[in-house]
Amino acid sequence: MAFQKTPAGTRGKSMPGVNSPFSKWINNMVLRRGRSKGRMMGMDVLVLHTTGAKTGQPRQTLLSWLPDGDNAWLVCASFGGNAKNPAWYHNIAAHPDQVEIEVGGRQVAVTPSQLTGAERDAAWQRITTKVPRFKGYETKTDRQLPIIRLTAAV
Repeated sequence: MAFQKTPAGTRGKSMPGVNSPFSKWINNMVLRRGRSKGRMMGMDVLVLHTTGAKTGQPRQTLLSWLPDGDNAWLVCASFGGNAKNPAWYHNIAAHPDQVEIEVGGRQVAVTPSQLTGAERDAAWQRITTKVPRFKGYETKTDRQLPIIRLTAAV
């Protein structure tokens, strides 16, 4: 799968250093809790497995999701309204054939596709209706927040 990546913005919320030992410890703790509960901060969550765009190393990220029909999930590359796209988004673009998710106690190979146009707009409306905090992320940055559909591979 190839999709044209959404460019970074010129303004947005700055994020603390994600590579600090403390941030890594917090991320691992959140990942363990989200994996075991399937929910975090009132949202359904899944574990996204990707391959690092630069390192080639396995990566895991906890993401909120919405269902998109049978065997498909929507995720938004909001990064809290940061000016940049999150690392997992670049990982998907670099290695789209190496993406899996853990959801509902099972691991599923998925095919990612980035939504555009009216399809993206409809998905954005569904996301912000279900999880209103995403509207706030959109106001913090001038980039369009990418929405990715993860469809179970056949």
